[in-house]
Amino acid sequence: MGKYKNTDWYLESSKELIEEYGDIPPPWIYAPKFHPYSMGWRMGGGETHMMVLGEWLDHEVLSFNQRLEYLNKYPSPPRWYQWIIHFLWDVDSYKFEETDYIPYFEKLEKLGFKKTNDFAEDFNRDDLD
Repeated sequence: MGKYKNTDWYLESSKELIEEYGDIPPPWIYAPKFHPYSMGWRMGGGETHMMVLGEWLDHEVLSFNQRLEYLNKYPSPPRWYQWIIHFLWDVDSYKFEETDYIPYFEKLEKLGFKKTNDFAEDFNRDDLD
């Protein structure tokens, strides 16, 4: 586990989320109106959630199939597919060029993820925080 495992704020936050959800939910469940690149993930409650989620995932060490089960429990909007690609295949999808996504979107589709063609439109929405 990482550097937060014994801190009061982590223990309290993770306990509350696990009691409510059974695990630590992904970012789009915590803040559905946040864009993946929102400042809300770098300050306040969003930052805390990402730290708790990261710590929990470090501790859980989920297999690929367990990661899929986790994602199937929490269907995501297409704008989060970058995060999902990183989560499933541990690649730095945030540095991808547009065409670099194609094979991963194809993999996502084979795994049952919908609307990969809508990624750019959903990612570029103006109505998100």
